[in-house]
Amino acid sequence: MKKTILIVIAIVMLISIAIWAYISYRKYSAEEAVHEYLLNKSTEETDIISIEPFIANLRGNANYMVAVRLKDDSKVYYYYKDGDDVIFESSTISQLN
Repeated sequence: MKKTILIVIAIVMLISIAIWAYISYRKYSAEEAVHEYLLNKSTEETDIISIEPFIANLRGNANYMVAVRLKDDSKVYYYYKDGDDVIFESSTISQLN
């Protein structure tokens, strides 16, 4: 009985770790792709204030979004990675200055 419980707990932990690792990988991958995209579009590294990946509660690849804030710009730009492409999704006026 104890052995069965330990096996079930181990399986649940492995599944949880695998899900966490997958989500972390997708967020990191989207962040790196957007960062590379911005640098290729002639955005200077010093102009990038922040690049923050997050889960957007959208369908497909758009679920893993990246928020980008640039120096001297009041907007926050949202991108996502779709295969090898980076797609601009939208922008909003930032409440932070």
